[in-house]
Amino acid sequence: MNTHRRTFLKAAGTAVSFPMVIPASALGKDGRPAPSERITIGAIGLGAMGTGDLNNHMNEPVSQVVAVCDVHRKHNRDKREGEGRYGWEPAKAKVEQYYARNQESGKYSGCDAYTDFRELCARKDIDAVIVATPDHWHARITLEALRNGKDVYCEKPVTHLFAEGQAVYKEVAKRKAIFQTGSQQRSDQRFRHCAELVMNGHLGKVTKVEVGLPRGKELPGIPVVETVPEGLDYDFWCGPSKLRPYHFDTHHRNWRWVLDYGGGQLMDWIGHHNDCAHWGLGLDKSGPILVEASGFTFPKEKGLWEAPLDYTVRSQFAEGVEIVISNSNKMGVKYIGEDGWVHVSRGQHDASDRRWLPLKFETGSKKAYLSNHHARNFLECVKSRQETVCPAETAHRSITPGHLGYVSHFLGRPLKWDPVKEEVIGDSEADRMLKAVDYREPWKLG
Repeated sequence: MNTHRRTFLKAAGTAVSFPMVIPASALGKDGRPAPSERITIGAIGLGAMGTGDLNNHMNEPVSQVVAVCDVHRKHNRDKREGEGRYGWEPAKAKVEQYYARNQESGKYSGCDAYTDFRELCARKDIDAVIVATPDHWHARITLEALRNGKDVYCEKPVTHLFAEGQAVYKEVAKRKAIFQTGSQQRSDQRFRHCAELVMNGHLGKVTKVEVGLPRGKELPGIPVVETVPEGLDYDFWCGPSKLRPYHFDTHHRNWRWVLDYGGGQLMDWIGHHNDCAHWGLGLDKSGPILVEASGFTFPKEKGLWEAPLDYTVRSQFAEGVEIVISNSNKMGVKYIGEDGWVHVSRGQHDASDRRWLPLKFETGSKKAYLSNHHARNFLECVKSRQETVCPAETAHRSITPGHLGYVSHFLGRPLKWDPVKEEVIGDSEADRMLKAVDYREPWKLG
């Protein structure tokens, strides 16, 4: 998308309430808009999830990927050796091969590669940025993109730290940016159907929601420190978080189980299933009034992975409902009401009344946000300037009980929460712990 068109879209703000129609004269022979009329995208973080996000956006006719960025040139996810599928080099090749197949010349070399996200974000010709790095980088890269005038698609959980989430959603609002969180279940018909069953009162008053997440992972023992592989800027990868000795088992994929970089299964999945629990209950911009952690267990033997194996987080809401997030619950979301229940997980759903199950069942007049393709929804909203199906504050509110749950566990007490002020009530120690941002120099949140 050229600078003139991008400036127009930004200036339009929320006033544009319809998808922008691209005239036939602007379409190429393959039916795609001309490159100058496409939404230009830079992708940051090219592991397995980032590569999936890259594919999803690149395959949309209205988009044009022009840059990729990763601190690792080429790597695998599950094994130390072998041909690397991920990193900036394979991503650049993937983009250029894709566009070469869709051009008459059969040649394309228009994708640039970076190892420093700040260089990509500073480009004036990029409209939107995909952030698919490990969690500890989400906020810092997102804020850099927003402050450079970009719209952002960021993977879940939206941030690693609570205060980062606040900073992100406030910056999005300040700049009237378009933001999509990678909580793709909101673009799934099955989850939407079950949310609408709740919204339209089929279950009666909902009193409890059971949110089931996976059990944590354990890796006993501490192996010998490994040599940083060629092509990886490991210090930059650690970034604002602690610089730990390099181990393959705390890097690609497995950083999730190291609390300096991820939040274990609790924070890895809360942005999916608890997000949908909030959606069905209409709590997207709200939060609990009481949170209490219990049943947290950790690896018996000290090792590389330190995230909890078992966990339960109970949240009480002013609306009279309790949400219980736990690995002991059945995977997915189970809404329990006075007149019945409905359970939904990926690829399956069930209910106390079988008549509710067909996806063609008319749920009622209250409809959830309609999105059937998560990346496409983001791109459509970049054009229309309408809010996406999972914007920044919604994503932040969905994972807040997880942040509070960790604090409740470490302090050994329940926490009273003010969802309007976003403050722990009557417990300054807990509030300080929740909002702490201890970045490694020279990185700063502001």
